[in-house]
Formats: sequence, structure tokens, C-alpha cells
Amino acid sequence: MDAILLCMPTYEYPRPAVTVDTAVFRGPSHARELLLVRRGASPYAGMWALPGGFLEPDEPLEHCARRELAEETGLAPAGRFAHVGAYGDPGRDPRGWTVTVLFAVSLGAGEPDGVAGGDDAAEAVWHPVAELPPLAFDHERLARDAEAWVASR
Repeated sequence: MDAILLCMPTYEYPRPAVTVDTAVFRGPSHARELLLVRRGASPYAGMWALPGGFLEPDEPLEHCARRELAEETGLAPAGRFAHVGAYGDPGRDPRGWTVTVLFAVSLGAGEPDGVAGGDDAAEAVWHPVAELPPLAFDHERLARDAEAWVASR
């Protein structure tokens, strides 16, 4: 055990955990929908959230976004994942200091209906953007920023 501890890097400054979240939209602007997952685990078990999760060591950000989206919803779009922003306000995650990188994906109308919760997501459902339920973490802010990004394109 001591050998393992000796090999672990130490830093002068604390490091945050890094997560990646993806806002996936479909449909025309007047009837746009957002894909949400119902959290199956704490924190915020049972609440709706954007699909996402923790970055693995040596994993590129977009790869993490695609992996988490596929694991939690079964959705694997081939199109572009656009970087919307990064969020790291203190207290945004009750588990500790966490910075998330937000991606957005815009799909055409009617694409795909067959999503299902997987991994740590109890379910995955398309929600009308105009009628979003309360969201976990700071995901309401993330969803609105992603929606503004999609609307501006």
C-alpha cells in the first residue's frame, strides 16, 4: 500500500473533479425538446438532469460526453458535439468541488424516440423545452445556456 501512495502525484493546489454534461435537443424551435435522464443515485436521486458524468483519466472531453450519453440514454449521435461552456461555481455539486464542461447536440425533428435509461440513469425522456421539470444541480442554467446556443445557430 505504501508503494501506491508514493506513486500518487501531489500538487501544491487542490484539484476539482471534472464532469461532462450534454444537452441534446430535437425538433423545430417552436416545439423543441430536450433529452433528460432521471437520476437513479444520490445526490438528487429521482430528479431530472442532463446526461453526463465524470471524466475518466486520459479521456478526451468529447469522448466522455459521447460515452456518458450512450451509457445513460442509448443515444449515440454521429453529428457534432458543440462545446457550450464550463461551469465551476462553488456548491454546484454537493459531492464536492466539481467543474463541468457542457456540450450541445441538435438533432432533426422526430429523431430518435427510442431512448432508455441505463447505467446510473433510471430513465431517459424527451421533455418540451417550454415545460422542463425542476432539474438537479445547476442543470436549469446549463439547459438554458445550451438552448440559447442552439437557437443562435
